[in-house]
Amino acid sequence: MNLKPPSSSPLTYNSNIPFPATHSSLTLHWVSSPHYPSSISSPTRPFRLLATANPHTNPTSDLSLAATAAAAALPNEDQKLLTLLRQRKTEEAWTAYTQSTHLPNPTCLSRLLSQLSYQNSHSGLTRAQSIITRLRNERQLRHLDANSLGLLAVAAAKAGQTRYAASIVKSMLRSGFLPHVKAWSAVVSRLAATGDDGPADALKLFHSVTRRVRRFSEPELVADSRPDTAAFNAALNACANLGDTKRFLKLFDEMPEYGAEPDVLTYNVMIKLCARVGRKDLLVFVLERILDKGIALCMTTLNSLVAAYVGFGDLETAEQMVQAMREGRRDLCKILRDSNSNNSKSSLSDGDVFEKLLPNSVRANDCEPPLLSKAYTCNSRIYTTLMKGYMNVGRVTDTVRMLEALRHQDDSSSHPDHVTYTTVISAFVKAGSMDRARRVLAEMTRVGVPANRITYNILLKGYCQQLQIDQAKELLREMADDAGIEPDVVSYNILIDGCILVDDSAGALGFFNEMRTRGLAPTKISYTTLMKAFALSGQPKLANKVFDEMLNDPRVKADLVAWNMLVEAYCRMGLVEEAKKIIQRIKDNGFHPDVATYGSLANGIALARKPGEALLLWNEVKERCRVKKEGETSDPSDPPTLKPDEGLLDTLADICVRAAFFKKALEIVACMEENGIPPNKTKFTKIYVEMHSRMFTSKHASQARQDRRIERKRAAEAFKFWLGLPNSYYGSEWRLEPIDGDE
Repeated sequence: MNLKPPSSSPLTYNSNIPFPATHSSLTLHWVSSPHYPSSISSPTRPFRLLATANPHTNPTSDLSLAATAAAAALPNEDQKLLTLLRQRKTEEAWTAYTQSTHLPNPTCLSRLLSQLSYQNSHSGLTRAQSIITRLRNERQLRHLDANSLGLLAVAAAKAGQTRYAASIVKSMLRSGFLPHVKAWSAVVSRLAATGDDGPADALKLFHSVTRRVRRFSEPELVADSRPDTAAFNAALNACANLGDTKRFLKLFDEMPEYGAEPDVLTYNVMIKLCARVGRKDLLVFVLERILDKGIALCMTTLNSLVAAYVGFGDLETAEQMVQAMREGRRDLCKILRDSNSNNSKSSLSDGDVFEKLLPNSVRANDCEPPLLSKAYTCNSRIYTTLMKGYMNVGRVTDTVRMLEALRHQDDSSSHPDHVTYTTVISAFVKAGSMDRARRVLAEMTRVGVPANRITYNILLKGYCQQLQIDQAKELLREMADDAGIEPDVVSYNILIDGCILVDDSAGALGFFNEMRTRGLAPTKISYTTLMKAFALSGQPKLANKVFDEMLNDPRVKADLVAWNMLVEAYCRMGLVEEAKKIIQRIKDNGFHPDVATYGSLANGIALARKPGEALLLWNEVKERCRVKKEGETSDPSDPPTLKPDEGLLDTLADICVRAAFFKKALEIVACMEENGIPPNKTKFTKIYVEMHSRMFTSKHASQARQDRRIERKRAAEAFKFWLGLPNSYYGSEWRLEPIDGDE
């Protein structure tokens, strides 16, 4: 089985920005020991600000006479390499580097790394990374300057290798370099937009840089590294994605300290924050705040507002906004305020935070809603956002009707684009109408609107959901051969998942290996989906092998979902002991088992018929479900409170009833009722009647045996009472808690 990861993932970005020369007439700073205020402790090592050029500028490459004289003293191989680099002959320079019999000097290495990073190609980035690997292995990373490392970080971030880019910036900080703000903020921006721990890691990196910047009492020394508005916007976006209002306010209040003024993008991110924390009532006040501050409004702001209302399911308000813009009205604020008064108020959580972020929301009743500075006309993006709202609620007819209306718009900016057509295709795919979806794709070709990779991926997903894997394979061929669009990792993830739906684990592995043959790096979803294929086909060892490959891949980070899939693979075969070992590894790696983890283990216990394991599992689940009392101290390392679901509790109760653990069964059904889960009394009654109706009816049991089973009999009578079956009277002293000395 071919499971070796490729060397790197492909580049997917373009840049027409001119390439900067690394060693040129830059202003270089060497700070041996900055002066620290008494309130700030000195760092363990001084920071060096070397060649911190803006990666988005192109400084001159004229060398001074001293530099020319120094170059003349270089070995012949280095002279040749440096000459090629000055002439921007990067390919020839790379060949000279690979043929060199020794490690080139720092000037050549830094310039070569810079030019390779800025080549905007998969091979260029791969070569740049190979230089880093070589220098790291030879412990010569100190030969590279800050500018070349910053360019590499930006290139890796734009190519989707966000973790690698972050590691470069962190390495620079550990080495005492402060990268240019354009370099480190690009990495923060990419991290903030990724899933999992990306936003949290973005904030950590942001604070790592700003903490070091603050150590310098002379701001001009670190002027190129100080966070600007774009850097703050990236960090604020991370807070919005996390829904962390308090940290958002803290960063927002820090902006004046660095001379960063909030811009329209800052408030667009604030719209996202309001949507994330459920404060629909505050959306209008973000718009009013932009107008009060005199910030130029952009179409992205209006589209963000429409998207927010669509996300809340408030299509009526979204339609009112779009209609008002179609009519050229400027009183959008009044329309949105009226919508607030007609709808129920949102929860007032984080009220103090938003009162500081949006002080105008406090005195809203004292002033009239402001007017827009001018009328704004809807563009295709806003119409498409509204169409997505129709699609989400299954209004396919309205989606198609809007597409037809856009085709006849006089304003060319309102004509449907590839996003609009893709939205309609999504609506048909969601409704299961693949033929109509393909007709829309043909229509795109006819009117000259080229489909993109997302369009084809949606169609691929539709065929896989319809279990039409052959049509999906044919579409993949058309995508590459006819449309000239190479499938990406998402395309293959969809196909792997489609193979799972038709129980074809071999086909899933085939697509996985084909993806890697094409040079596409598997994502966490790729690994987890392939593990799912092997888990469902009863091959836990192969699932474990895929998981081990995932752990060894530095580009991905195994999360709890991947661990749970491994637990599921073993539990499906009833291999409880192996599953328990994996759960212990989960805990050792800093994760806490969740409902899915326990649910898989419970199913495995039921399959293996080990009721004793169910009791141990219930004790752990019960402890996790316990809510700490007010004033009770908690350890930060304690696992979070567990919210059990019906599947977990029903499985545990089923095992206990079948094993005649009636006392534990009553505890579990009590937990179900406390969590609003109705127990299935009909099922439990059937199990009791079929398996235990003749329990405790023997007339030949010794007195000692009868005495030993008194508590069990009382528990059985209590369970029969709960089921509504005929039962003997039991005293009021019955309780769920264990009697002292009795287990």
